Amino acid sequence: MQTSFTLAQLADPDTAESEKILRACVHCGFCTATCPTYVLDGNELDSPRGRIYLIKDMLEHERPATADVALHIDRCLSCLSCMTTCPSGVHYMHLVDHARAHIEQTYRRPLPERLLRGLLAKLMPYPARFRIALWASLVAKPFAPAAAALGLERLAAMLKLTPWRWPGTPLAPQTFAADSAQKGAPKARVALLAGCVNDLLAPQINAAAIAVLTRQGVDVVVPAGLGCCGGLVHHMGRDDEALAQARAAVDAFSAVAGLDAIVITASGCGTTVKDYGFMLRNDRVYAERAARVSALTKDITEYLAGLPLERVSANHFGAEEPNPHRLVVAYHAACSLQHGQRVTRQPKELLAKLGFVVRDVPDGHLCCGSAGTYNILQADIARRLRDLKVRTIERVRPDVIAAGNLGCITQIATGTAVPVVHTVELIDWATGGRCPQKLRALPPRAAMHPATAAG
Repeated sequence: MQTSFTLAQLADPDTAESEKILRACVHCGFCTATCPTYVLDGNELDSPRGRIYLIKDMLEHERPATADVALHIDRCLSCLSCMTTCPSGVHYMHLVDHARAHIEQTYRRPLPERLLRGLLAKLMPYPARFRIALWASLVAKPFAPAAAALGLERLAAMLKLTPWRWPGTPLAPQTFAADSAQKGAPKARVALLAGCVNDLLAPQINAAAIAVLTRQGVDVVVPAGLGCCGGLVHHMGRDDEALAQARAAVDAFSAVAGLDAIVITASGCGTTVKDYGFMLRNDRVYAERAARVSALTKDITEYLAGLPLERVSANHFGAEEPNPHRLVVAYHAACSLQHGQRVTRQPKELLAKLGFVVRDVPDGHLCCGSAGTYNILQADIARRLRDLKVRTIERVRPDVIAAGNLGCITQIATGTAVPVVHTVELIDWATGGRCPQKLRALPPRAAMHPATAAG
């Protein structure tokens, strides 16, 4: 794509980077076939190619964002399916991130939207504040249908996403020592990004990760001073807040000596942390350490794929309890994992190795509609994408759905009766850990596998 930025404009490193990305685009349109919003409605401006034209025009002419530009950029899920599809290597993620920051700086949104975005940015990245909000949401959850009937779609979406249970407690900074049954010194030492939401909504996910890692002889450190990764506000265009949170995370990880890896159970966070090297590339104080943190970062399944995991014997499970062996798992590939981090085979290979029957979901490249705060800010599109995703998942008739991101788990669970769990919960269970709470209502081993139970 031809561009006409001036030398003065290109002196800005963000503009220079966006110009390189724009030049790589040959507007072939391959991206439109895998873009969820284009697949839904067929609007060219709601495709990556259409958004690229809008961004180019806005940045090249140094124009403040208009309501129309903000609308179409806001509708982008940042699922990054277009990056997987693109034959020209267009780095759409960095381009749309730049556009979101420009919109935030130059466009004044309507008051209700400013208030909602500000509320999300000041609550969700801070566990203590968000915990209070979850208590309030749980009390108000029964009124979600009334909110929807009154046209308060975003409020209804927030209440529907709130789980029917009290929020958990954030993990305190500490070290979980390798299992003493593993002889000798620990095999490795990793830091765990606990996340700002995970332990409030689904503490069993990090618990499963810690259990399987320590059983494998790995010390797990939850660093002091570690808060939100910055991903949530970054995708809202709030760059100053995102970079401040990224710097705090770099400081926290850098303070832990002897790390072999940084493991993350929320793939959305993982994509952000792996991008710290880029986000802080122009910061002379943090650039080198940020790049080191990014290089150390792995998704939990990416890290576990390098360990000698072994499934426990079928006889380990009593005849009256569920049995993971031969359980049919529909694997939902979170966009941030398959497109953002290009981690595609490890989760499925691990599950298959541990005895699960893994089934790919048709059109698995399409987003479920979660996308951080998207299922609140763009509730209607998110609901339609969720319904489409659930229909395709249920076609494979699974016993359970596995995903590597809490946002996807929460989103999909609102549309199906099939239990949805994190991939690491299944890995933990099959290697000697506890059966996930959501699966304890499954038929017992004797009913699911009568031949195995009898023998």
